[in-house]
Amino acid sequence: SSLLLLGGVVGAVGLCRRLTRRRLRSRPRLFAFLVEMLGTFQICACTNELSLLGNAEPKPHTALTLTYGFTVLHGLTLAGSTCNPCGTLQPMWAGGTTLGMGGLRIAAQFVAAVLARAFMHFVWSLELAEPHLGALSQGCSSPMQTTEVQAFCIELLFSVVFQLAVLRAESVTPKYRVHLIALLITMLVYAGGNLTGAIFNPALALSLHADCFYDGFLSYSLVYWIAPSLGKFLISYVF
Repeated sequence: SSLLLLGGVVGAVGLCRRLTRRRLRSRPRLFAFLVEMLGTFQICACTNELSLLGNAEPKPHTALTLTYGFTVLHGLTLAGSTCNPCGTLQPMWAGGTTLGMGGLRIAAQFVAAVLARAFMHFVWSLELAEPHLGALSQGCSSPMQTTEVQAFCIELLFSVVFQLAVLRAESVTPKYRVHLIALLITMLVYAGGNLTGAIFNPALALSLHADCFYDGFLSYSLVYWIAPSLGKFLISYVF
Protein backbone atom coordinates (compact mmCIF):
# COMPACT_ATOMS: atom_id res chain seq x y z
CA SER A 1 0.00 0.00 0.00
CA SER A 2 2.83 2.40 0.79
CA LEU A 3 4.52 1.74 -2.54
CA LEU A 4 1.23 2.26 -4.37
CA LEU A 5 0.83 5.57 -2.53
CA LEU A 6 4.33 6.64 -3.51
CA GLY A 7 3.69 5.66 -7.11
CA GLY A 8 0.49 7.70 -7.08
CA VAL A 9 2.35 10.76 -5.76
CA VAL A 10 5.05 10.47 -8.43
CA GLY A 11 2.46 9.98 -11.18
CA ALA A 12 0.31 12.91 -10.05
CA VAL A 13 3.31 15.24 -9.77
CA GLY A 14 4.53 14.17 -13.20
CA LEU A 15 1.13 14.97 -14.72
CA CYS A 16 0.98 18.37 -13.01
CA ARG A 17 4.50 19.24 -14.16
CA ARG A 18 3.61 18.34 -17.74
CA LEU A 19 0.50 20.51 -17.63
CA THR A 20 2.51 23.35 -16.13
CA ARG A 21 5.06 23.19 -18.95
CA ARG A 22 2.32 23.27 -21.57
CA ARG A 23 0.21 26.06 -20.12
CA LEU A 24 2.55 28.40 -18.24
CA ARG A 25 5.70 28.71 -20.36
CA SER A 26 4.75 32.31 -21.14
CA ARG A 27 4.70 33.22 -17.43
CA PRO A 28 8.26 32.47 -16.27
CA ARG A 29 7.87 33.40 -12.60
CA LEU A 30 4.72 31.38 -12.03
CA PHE A 31 6.17 28.55 -14.10
CA ALA A 32 9.40 28.47 -12.05
CA PHE A 33 7.47 28.60 -8.77
CA LEU A 34 5.12 25.74 -9.66
CA VAL A 35 7.78 23.48 -11.18
CA GLU A 36 9.99 23.88 -8.12
CA MET A 37 7.08 23.45 -5.74
CA LEU A 38 5.85 20.27 -7.44
CA GLY A 39 9.30 18.71 -7.49
CA THR A 40 9.97 19.49 -3.85
CA PHE A 41 6.51 18.24 -2.91
CA GLN A 42 7.29 14.87 -4.53
CA ILE A 43 10.58 14.48 -2.67
CA CYS A 44 9.16 15.57 0.69
CA ALA A 45 5.99 13.46 0.44
CA CYS A 46 7.90 10.35 -0.64
CA THR A 47 10.56 10.78 2.04
CA ASN A 48 7.89 11.24 4.72
CA GLU A 49 6.39 7.91 3.71
CA LEU A 50 9.77 6.20 3.40
CA SER A 51 10.65 7.34 6.93
CA LEU A 52 7.86 5.07 8.17
CA LEU A 53 9.33 2.13 6.27
CA GLY A 54 12.82 2.56 7.73
CA ASN A 55 12.26 -0.14 10.34
CA ALA A 56 11.07 -2.74 7.84
CA GLU A 57 12.98 -6.00 7.90
CA PRO A 58 15.65 -6.77 6.95
CA LYS A 59 17.30 -3.69 8.44
CA PRO A 60 18.98 -1.62 7.11
CA HIS A 61 18.87 -3.25 3.68
CA THR A 62 15.23 -2.40 2.96
CA ALA A 63 15.60 1.27 3.92
CA LEU A 64 18.82 1.69 1.92
CA THR A 65 17.35 -0.04 -1.13
CA LEU A 66 14.29 2.20 -1.05
CA THR A 67 16.49 5.26 -0.57
CA TYR A 68 18.58 4.38 -3.62
CA GLY A 69 15.60 3.42 -5.78
CA PHE A 70 13.54 6.52 -5.07
CA THR A 71 16.55 8.83 -5.38
CA VAL A 72 17.08 7.48 -8.89
CA LEU A 73 13.38 7.92 -9.59
CA HIS A 74 13.45 11.53 -8.39
CA GLY A 75 16.51 12.22 -10.51
CA LEU A 76 14.85 10.84 -13.63
CA THR A 77 11.46 12.51 -13.16
CA LEU A 78 12.42 15.89 -11.68
CA ALA A 79 14.94 17.16 -14.22
CA GLY A 80 15.23 20.93 -14.09
CA SER A 81 14.32 21.25 -10.40
CA THR A 82 16.80 21.57 -7.54
CA CYS A 83 14.28 20.81 -4.76
CA ASN A 84 16.86 21.99 -2.25
CA PRO A 85 17.36 25.59 -1.05
CA CYS A 86 21.10 24.95 -0.85
CA GLY A 87 21.15 23.98 -4.53
CA THR A 88 19.28 27.17 -5.42
CA LEU A 89 21.95 29.24 -3.68
CA GLN A 90 24.59 28.11 -6.21
CA PRO A 91 23.31 30.07 -9.26
CA MET A 92 22.46 33.00 -7.01
CA TRP A 93 26.03 33.07 -5.68
CA ALA A 94 27.48 32.73 -9.19
CA GLY A 95 25.18 35.37 -10.67
CA GLY A 96 23.41 32.88 -12.90
CA THR A 97 19.99 33.83 -11.54
CA THR A 98 18.54 36.96 -10.01
CA LEU A 99 17.94 37.39 -6.31
CA GLY A 100 14.20 37.62 -6.95
CA MET A 101 14.01 34.41 -8.97
CA GLY A 102 16.21 32.56 -6.49
CA GLY A 103 14.09 33.75 -3.58
CA LEU A 104 10.97 32.67 -5.46
CA ARG A 105 12.34 29.15 -5.93
CA ILE A 106 13.35 28.86 -2.27
CA ALA A 107 9.90 30.06 -1.20
CA ALA A 108 8.35 27.42 -3.46
CA GLN A 109 10.48 24.74 -1.83
CA PHE A 110 9.43 25.64 1.70
CA VAL A 111 5.77 25.96 0.67
CA ALA A 112 6.00 22.49 -0.86
CA ALA A 113 7.60 21.13 2.32
CA VAL A 114 4.66 22.34 4.41
CA LEU A 115 2.08 21.11 1.89
CA ALA A 116 3.72 17.69 1.65
CA ARG A 117 3.72 17.32 5.43
CA ALA A 118 0.04 18.32 5.65
CA PHE A 119 -0.87 15.96 2.81
CA MET A 120 0.97 12.99 4.29
CA HIS A 121 -0.53 13.59 7.73
CA PHE A 122 -3.97 13.54 6.12
CA VAL A 123 -3.14 10.26 4.36
CA TRP A 124 -1.75 8.77 7.57
CA SER A 125 -4.94 9.73 9.43
CA LEU A 126 -6.85 7.44 7.05
CA GLU A 127 -4.65 4.51 8.18
CA LEU A 128 -4.60 2.93 4.74
CA ALA A 129 -1.46 0.90 5.46
CA GLU A 130 -0.02 -0.78 8.53
CA PRO A 131 2.93 1.68 8.87
CA HIS A 132 0.39 4.53 9.16
CA LEU A 133 -1.03 3.18 12.43
CA GLY A 134 0.04 5.51 15.21
CA ALA A 135 2.19 7.63 12.89
CA LEU A 136 0.50 10.87 13.96
CA SER A 137 1.02 10.23 17.66
CA GLN A 138 4.83 10.23 17.50
CA GLY A 139 5.30 14.01 17.79
CA CYS A 140 8.93 15.04 17.45
CA SER A 141 10.77 11.87 16.43
CA SER A 142 14.13 13.60 16.77
CA PRO A 143 16.68 12.61 14.11
CA MET A 144 19.48 14.18 16.17
CA GLN A 145 21.03 11.34 18.16
CA THR A 146 24.29 13.06 19.04
CA THR A 147 25.49 16.40 20.38
CA GLU A 148 24.56 19.61 18.57
CA VAL A 149 28.18 20.33 17.67
CA GLN A 150 28.70 16.87 16.19
CA ALA A 151 25.37 17.03 14.36
CA PHE A 152 26.29 20.45 12.93
CA CYS A 153 29.64 19.14 11.70
CA ILE A 154 28.07 16.02 10.19
CA GLU A 155 25.43 17.93 8.23
CA LEU A 156 28.05 20.47 7.14
CA LEU A 157 30.39 17.72 5.95
CA PHE A 158 27.63 15.82 4.16
CA SER A 159 26.48 19.00 2.43
CA VAL A 160 30.02 19.73 1.24
CA VAL A 161 30.50 16.17 -0.03
CA PHE A 162 27.13 16.14 -1.78
CA GLN A 163 27.46 19.55 -3.41
CA LEU A 164 31.02 18.78 -4.51
CA ALA A 165 29.87 15.50 -6.06
CA VAL A 166 27.05 17.29 -7.90
CA LEU A 167 29.53 19.77 -9.37
CA ARG A 168 32.00 17.08 -10.38
CA ALA A 169 29.27 14.92 -11.92
CA GLU A 170 28.04 17.64 -14.28
CA SER A 171 30.21 16.22 -17.07
CA VAL A 172 28.81 12.69 -16.64
CA THR A 173 26.04 11.43 -18.94
CA PRO A 174 22.67 12.12 -17.24
CA LYS A 175 21.56 8.47 -17.24
CA TYR A 176 24.69 7.55 -15.28
CA ARG A 177 24.78 10.73 -13.18
CA VAL A 178 21.49 9.98 -11.41
CA HIS A 179 22.84 6.59 -10.31
CA LEU A 180 26.09 8.12 -9.03
CA ILE A 181 24.23 10.75 -7.03
CA ALA A 182 21.77 8.15 -5.72
CA LEU A 183 24.63 5.89 -4.65
CA LEU A 184 26.33 8.78 -2.84
CA ILE A 185 23.12 9.77 -1.02
CA THR A 186 22.56 6.14 0.01
CA MET A 187 26.12 5.94 1.36
CA LEU A 188 25.68 9.17 3.33
CA VAL A 189 22.39 7.92 4.78
CA TYR A 190 24.09 4.68 5.79
CA ALA A 191 27.01 6.57 7.34
CA GLY A 192 25.11 9.24 9.27
CA GLY A 193 21.43 8.40 9.16
CA ASN A 194 21.48 7.07 12.71
CA LEU A 195 23.12 10.28 14.00
CA THR A 196 21.39 13.16 12.19
CA GLY A 197 19.18 11.56 9.55
CA ALA A 198 21.65 12.68 6.85
CA ILE A 199 19.17 15.19 5.41
CA PHE A 200 21.34 18.14 4.20
CA ASN A 201 18.24 19.76 2.69
CA PRO A 202 16.57 22.55 4.73
CA ALA A 203 13.15 22.16 3.09
CA LEU A 204 13.13 18.39 3.53
CA ALA A 205 14.24 18.74 7.15
CA LEU A 206 11.30 21.04 7.85
CA SER A 207 8.85 18.66 6.18
CA LEU A 208 10.14 15.62 8.07
CA HIS A 209 10.65 17.18 11.50
CA ALA A 210 8.52 20.32 11.80
CA ASP A 211 7.57 19.41 15.39
CA CYS A 212 11.23 19.33 16.34
CA PHE A 213 11.78 22.81 14.90
CA TYR A 214 8.85 24.00 17.00
CA ASP A 215 10.29 22.46 20.17
CA GLY A 216 13.91 23.51 19.64
CA PHE A 217 14.06 25.98 16.77
CA LEU A 218 17.58 27.29 17.42
CA SER A 219 19.24 23.87 17.62
CA TYR A 220 17.47 22.40 14.61
CA SER A 221 17.84 25.51 12.46
CA LEU A 222 21.59 25.52 13.13
CA VAL A 223 22.00 21.86 12.26
CA TYR A 224 19.52 21.45 9.39
CA TRP A 225 19.40 24.94 7.86
CA ILE A 226 22.62 26.81 8.62
CA ALA A 227 25.03 23.86 8.35
CA PRO A 228 24.02 22.69 4.84
CA SER A 229 23.77 26.29 3.61
CA LEU A 230 27.25 27.02 4.95
CA GLY A 231 28.52 23.90 3.20
CA LYS A 232 27.10 25.17 -0.06
CA PHE A 233 28.75 28.57 0.37
CA LEU A 234 32.10 26.91 1.11
CA ILE A 235 31.93 24.88 -2.09
CA SER A 236 30.77 27.90 -4.11
CA TYR A 237 33.60 30.02 -2.72
CA VAL A 238 36.28 27.40 -3.42
CA PHE A 239 35.12 26.75 -6.99
